[in-house]
Amino acid sequence: MVISAADRIEQALARIEAAATARAYANARLARRHALLRERMEEAVAAIDALIAAEAAPEQA
Repeated sequence: MVISAADRIEQALARIEAAATARAYANARLARRHALLRERMEEAVAAIDALIAAEAAPEQA
């Protein structure tokens, strides 16, 4: 079976498009995970700040 140059180019373009789609999906997934982690870290830091403030409040009174 002989595959023409145009067919090979079409096949290569299909592979490139599939790879680009997969990469875009992976990037979007990573961005969502990063946003979730950032939100959780902000909540954790706020909780720690609240604990420190509660510990310091009796000392200031």
